[in-house]
Parts: sequence; C-alpha cells; structure tokens
Amino acid sequence: MNHDVAEGLARTHARIAQACTRAGRDPSEVTLVAVSKTHRSEALRAAYAAGQRVFGESYAQELARKAAALADLDIEWRMIGHLQRNKVKRVVGAGAAIDSVDSRRLATAIATQASAQGRAVPICIQVNIAAEPQKSGVAPEELDALVAHARSLPSLDLRGLMTVPPARKDPRPYFRALAELARRHGLPELSMGMSGDLEVAVEEGATMVRVGTAIFGPRGT
Repeated sequence: MNHDVAEGLARTHARIAQACTRAGRDPSEVTLVAVSKTHRSEALRAAYAAGQRVFGESYAQELARKAAALADLDIEWRMIGHLQRNKVKRVVGAGAAIDSVDSRRLATAIATQASAQGRAVPICIQVNIAAEPQKSGVAPEELDALVAHARSLPSLDLRGLMTVPPARKDPRPYFRALAELARRHGLPELSMGMSGDLEVAVEEGATMVRVGTAIFGPRGT
C-alpha cells in the first residue's frame, strides 16, 4: 500500500471544511463516506486508524467479505452500488445501510430480509436525475410512488436521496434538483458528490459525500 491514506483523508476533510465555510455550513453536517471498493482491507484499516468510520462499497460480495474481515472494527457500512435482489440477504446481514434503492421490488426485498433478521435498515433512494440510460436510479417522475412504498414498509428507515450527476457536465443543476426533491419529501439526507465535485455538492446541501480516489488513490492500491 504505497498511497498515504491518512494524508488523503486529511486533504478531503480540508476540502469539505473549505466548502462548508463558503456555504455557511458546519462541517459536522457532512458525513464523509470513504468509498473503499477494490481496495484491500489493510487500506481500510489505515483509514480507520486515521479516524474514518463510514465506508461505502459498490458490490454486495465485497461488502460482506470486508465486513466479516473487519468485524473487530466499529465500521458503518453503506451499500452505494446497484444491488440485485438476490444479493440483498448478505448486505442486510452485514448490517449495512443501503443508499441505492431504485425500485419497489428492491425495497420490498430489503424489507423482507430486514424483518427476517429483526432489524430496520436505513435506506436512501437513488434518483437518476438526468435520465441517463446507463445509470441505475428511479426516474424523478416515479419518485413519489417509491417514497410512498418505502414509507409503507416498517422495517425500512427512509432517510434521503442519492444521485450521480452526468460526467463532464456542470453537476450543480443536478444537485440542486435532488435537493429540491428531498425537501419536497421531507428527507434529511442528501448523498451526492464524489472526489471531483464534492465542493459543489456541499455548497448545494450534501449531507454525505462519497469519496474514493482522493482518499485511497487509484483502485486496487
């Protein structure tokens, strides 16, 4: 592991703090989700030693494997990638929050597993704000129905919305649109912003930013 994870974390926290200053926000309002996909457990342990507690994974198998390998650490796991219904059991079993709920069927599957395991699962709904065909997420015009469905399931704790804006476009209008949708539904959490655009996300109200490369370096290092 050649990349200095602690230094990457410190730089990222500094970027968040500077963006909060510009926006008149308290940095404590923004949770840094360290996106650890493809990185070895030793990199996560280095981040943990530097104070990081919230980690995001994109693949169910990888999340479950790392949760088991790092069970001695007090980690909050978040599933941030597309989740297939047949993988729900292992993600719920790992105790993870799920930020990428994008359909009624997936919400129901999560609720079924959560009930069977006797826990309530915090979730966010992923919104495909730009209607990009290659990306997961519910269409904005279908969000009302999915919010209502998720709220009807007692083993789900619907906390907020998540999005990934189009690449190579100004992300600000998309972040603003997501923030407006969250306000409309009374949802407190906004998961938006990554290594390249976290400042804009914070300025537009993000409560969670998902950062991988800026912390861990290139994937798999």
